[in-house]
Amino acid sequence: MGRLWDKYMGTVRADAGATAIPTQELRAALLALNGTGVVFSVREAGGGGADLVADWKVMEPATGSGMSRRQVERTFKVWMRLLPREREVRAMDEQWAVTRAGNPPGRTVQREHGRGPIRHVQKQWTFERGPDGRRRKVESFRMDTRDLKDPLRKTVLGAGWSWHGVRKL
Repeated sequence: MGRLWDKYMGTVRADAGATAIPTQELRAALLALNGTGVVFSVREAGGGGADLVADWKVMEPATGSGMSRRQVERTFKVWMRLLPREREVRAMDEQWAVTRAGNPPGRTVQREHGRGPIRHVQKQWTFERGPDGRRRKVESFRMDTRDLKDPLRKTVLGAGWSWHGVRKL
């Protein structure tokens, strides 16, 4: 059950022979991800049992028109606690979604919140005419939570630490 649970939670262990870097260097490496073309920002958590938090806000394309127009704003967060003794980063995923209605969107009509391992993928396509005059399918919107978690996980594993997904910090 342990391996299955680890896979579900997104836990990845560092290689057995990997040399772990000090805690402050790992913290600096995670904070250095800001400004490298990633879709999220990493900052000090400032409490709540976490050391760092990575967050990503996404405004999905609106659907409908007039008063029936809906637009969803999603916020994904990965709360990270650095455990130097275990050479492990405990990571908790959190998602907020707020659906707004109207044109411009102002009235909140629905709120959602979730914690635990979050995998959210969403794509939208439109049809456009190509240079040859034929219609072709073009991706107009893409959102995948792997764009948030993969760079964090790679940085942690590259530092010789383990990434341990949890439901509560």
